[in-house]
Amino acid sequence: MKQLAHILAALAAGISMVASAADPILIGQSAPLTGSNAEIGKDIRDGALAWFKRVNDAGGINGRKVQLLSLDDKNDRKTAGANAVKLVNESGVVALFGFASATLSLDAMPVVKEKKVPFFAPFTGADAIHKQNNLVFVMRASYADELVKILDHWKALGVTRVTVVNYDDQIGNQNYATVARLMEGAGKSAVGVKVKRNADVEKSQIDAIIASNPEVVVATTLYGTTSQVIKGLKAAGKPYNMTSLSFVGPSALAKVAGADAAGVSVAGVVPPPSKQTVPIIKECADAVAKAGLAELNYTNLEACIAAKVLTEAIRKAGRDVTRESLYRAFNGLGNLDVGGYVVNFSPDNRHGNRFVELAVIGKNGRFRF
Repeated sequence: MKQLAHILAALAAGISMVASAADPILIGQSAPLTGSNAEIGKDIRDGALAWFKRVNDAGGINGRKVQLLSLDDKNDRKTAGANAVKLVNESGVVALFGFASATLSLDAMPVVKEKKVPFFAPFTGADAIHKQNNLVFVMRASYADELVKILDHWKALGVTRVTVVNYDDQIGNQNYATVARLMEGAGKSAVGVKVKRNADVEKSQIDAIIASNPEVVVATTLYGTTSQVIKGLKAAGKPYNMTSLSFVGPSALAKVAGADAAGVSVAGVVPPPSKQTVPIIKECADAVAKAGLAELNYTNLEACIAAKVLTEAIRKAGRDVTRESLYRAFNGLGNLDVGGYVVNFSPDNRHGNRFVELAVIGKNGRFRF
């Protein structure tokens, strides 16, 4: 009987170990899946899910599937913060991933720091998140990197008068301050026109842009707001040159603004989705197609690339991946080429890539670069 008890205990332990090994690796995300900015939120989620499906269909990582838990924050900062707390404290995720903006990331920072949870690949270039704490690992270029590229482009064409459209909040005002600083360094000045986040653009704001007499308008706003600005200026007979930060969601802007977006230039922080000679773009295009998505666009491509980097960090973290082991793995990635797109993470560098390329939206909604 004693020997039988030992055998049964061993079997029970074995079953427990198998069950543990089969448990999914949980990754948490808060994103706007309804309401304003839902187009981008869904693209971030779906691009990541497409890559995780590819990984899971091939057997997962060390025999375990990767599962993305996505909660809807409706583009509301407080809801995003509450979602982060729920994902960390109740769901037990090993990392937070793909929050859709700096504003939606800010209220997650207390629980990130308290529970030491890696916060990976937020879709923002704002310093408020890029320079937040050593648990934040950013994939994309900063807005300062993007603005340098944008302003260099227009300065080369002799432009001296720039008007910035920005949200009247912490992150939006910071974006305007960055443009103003860069322009001042070049001996020029910028004018700012503030708009409300999650609100329609008013005629008075269109009039303020026109009154500033710009040679180029730099939009630091989301695709819905930027589309309203484009259409408002066109209706007023003032279709100025316009460039937008990547924050706009380039593919979403082309879709929502339609023909009115023709000629608008946008900053991309990943190569154009059509450039499928780049291996990672071809891989993500294949993953997106097999996941049943309509097309590869800038946002789901960026999410797919970020998901691939995340899975490489998970592999490096070992079979029993924890928040601590994943944090160490991110710090130990070094130079990682995921297929023509290189990131570099180390204890001294949590800003993985600074790629910026401008593209122009054509009349057919396609991008020229």
